[in-house]
Amino acid sequence: MKRLFLVMLTVVLVFSATVMAETFTRGETLYAGGGLWGPPTNWNPITPWSAVTGTFGLVYEPLFMYDPLEDELIPWLATSGEWVDLNTFVLEIREGVKWTDGTPLTAEDVKFTFDLAKTHPETYYSSLWDWLDRIEKEGNTLKFHFVEPLYHEWHNNLYNLPIIPKHLWEGRTKEAILTGANERPVGSGAYFAHSYASDRMIYVRNDDWWATEQLDLVPAPRRIVYVVIFSNNVALGMILQGELDVSNFFLPGVPTLKRTYEDIHTWFDDAPYMLSDNTAFLYMNTTKKPMDDPVFRRAVAFAINSEDIKTRVFEDQVLVSNPLGYLPIDAWMQYYDEDVVEAYGFTYDPAEAKKILAEAGYRDINGDGFVQLPDGSPIRLSIIVPFGWTDWMESIRIIASNLRAVGINADATFPDFGRYQDELFDGEFHMAINNFGSNASNTLWTFYDWLFYELGERQTSGNFGRYDNPEIFALLDQFNRTPFDDHETSAQIMSKMQEIFLKEMPAVPLWYNGMWFQGSTQVWTDYPSEHGPYHYPCTWGGRWQEGGLLMLTDLKPRQ
Repeated sequence: MKRLFLVMLTVVLVFSATVMAETFTRGETLYAGGGLWGPPTNWNPITPWSAVTGTFGLVYEPLFMYDPLEDELIPWLATSGEWVDLNTFVLEIREGVKWTDGTPLTAEDVKFTFDLAKTHPETYYSSLWDWLDRIEKEGNTLKFHFVEPLYHEWHNNLYNLPIIPKHLWEGRTKEAILTGANERPVGSGAYFAHSYASDRMIYVRNDDWWATEQLDLVPAPRRIVYVVIFSNNVALGMILQGELDVSNFFLPGVPTLKRTYEDIHTWFDDAPYMLSDNTAFLYMNTTKKPMDDPVFRRAVAFAINSEDIKTRVFEDQVLVSNPLGYLPIDAWMQYYDEDVVEAYGFTYDPAEAKKILAEAGYRDINGDGFVQLPDGSPIRLSIIVPFGWTDWMESIRIIASNLRAVGINADATFPDFGRYQDELFDGEFHMAINNFGSNASNTLWTFYDWLFYELGERQTSGNFGRYDNPEIFALLDQFNRTPFDDHETSAQIMSKMQEIFLKEMPAVPLWYNGMWFQGSTQVWTDYPSEHGPYHYPCTWGGRWQEGGLLMLTDLKPRQ
C-alpha cells in the first residue's frame, strides 16, 4: 500500500510539476494560443466551461466529430448512428478503442456517461433525461429509447458530449464529479495531459491512439504547448518571432502582415482572411425603456453602420452579418427565407431610423439634439463591452456615434469583464455586444436557443435582453421536436421565427466574428486554408472536435 501511494504521488508530481525549465525539440512541438486565459486548474470534462482547452478533443473524445465546412458528422467513438423509428436512436460503438490506461472502451462506458446525468441531475446535460426514457445495451450496440425526442438537441449532443471511463468515474463522489479538478485525466484521445505551469498547458502525443491503426491518422506534433497570452499585441509579436505556431486570436494588422511577411498564414489569402465563426449581436434590454418598444429597437437596427465597423475596426477581416445573424454555413443558410428578409429586414439607413422614431412619437422636444420618450422623458443609454477588448471597444464607439446621429443619446462604456458579465446576466445594462452562444453548429436550434433562452432571475446562457415572447418560445420547441431530416416542416417553422425576429428586433446582428486563425510557417506547414486541407482551424476550449484535432494530422514540419 505504501509503495502504491508513492507511485501515485510520483504521478501527481510529474503531472503538476513546473515546466518552465523544460526545453523541447522545436520541430516536434506546436505552440498554440487563443483558448487559455488563466493558469490551468481543471481537466474535468463534466464541467466543460472551466476545463482547460484540449481536455475535450485531445484527451476525451466525442461519439462523432463535426465538420462545419461540410455540415457533416464524422463517425468517431461511434461508427454509426441512426433513427430506426421516431423514438429510437441506435448507436454502434467502435471496437478496438482503449483508454490511455490500457482498459478497453466499450458501449458500457458510453452508457455510463449518459446515465451519470440521470444519477446526478446537477450535471450540465441532465435535461436529456426529461425526454430520454432508457438506454438498452446489446454488445457494442446502444438503443436510446425516447419519450418525446428533441431531435436537434440530440444531434448537437452527438459531437459535444465527452465520453468518460466508467471504471475510473463510477466510484467518485458527487463533489469529485461535479466540482473536482480531475488531475491526471485518462481519456481515449490523441494526447495525454502531461504537465502545466501558470502560463501553459503541455500535451504529449499518445502513440497508441486507436485512430492511428483504424483511421490512419497521426498528429504531427509530438507535443502541444498551449500558452496563456493576455494581449493581442503579445500574440502578434510571438507569431512574428516564430514563438507561436497557431494563433486563435484577433490580431490587428493581418492584412498588412500578409503583404509584407511571408511566414504568416490565414485561411483566405485576401479579405476577409478568416472564416466566419459566430455572430456579434447588439443585445437590448427589453425590460428597460425605450428598449421595451419593438419600434424603437427596429430604429436602432437601421441606425447602425456595420460596414463601417467591418472596415475601420476589423480591417475587412470579417463580414457584415445578414439581417438574421445566420452564419454563411450550409447547416443554417438552408433555412434562410429571402422573402421574409426582403419584407421585414433592415439595412443601414439613418434617414429611415429617424422616420421610424418620429412616427412612433420619439421627438426632440427640448431642442438638445436628442429625442425624448413619447411622454417627454429623457433618453440616455449606455452600450457596454469589456475593457481591453479593443476591437469591440472601438465598435461600440462607432455604434454610439451612429445612434447619436439619428437623435438617440448613447455612450460607449467599458466595465471590466466581471462587471460586464454581471450587468449582462443580471439585466442591469441598456445595450451590450455579445456573441457567446452564436458559434457555428450543426443546427439553428443552438443559435435560437441562445437568443431566446428560457427566462430566469439570472440569464447566464443567453437571451440577455430578457425578450419574452411565448409564441417564439413555442416555435423553437416545435423546431426541436421536428425530425432532423424533415426539412420542409423545419423550414416553415424557421420562416415564422424569422418574421417575428425581424418585426420585434430583440437584438441586432452586426458582423460575423472571425474564426480567428493565423499560422506561422517558420516551423510547421500544411495549415488549413481555402485551397486545402479543409479542416476547421479551431483550438478554442470545447471545440477541438470540429477540426482542430484533424488539423494536427495534416501538419508537416518545415525542416
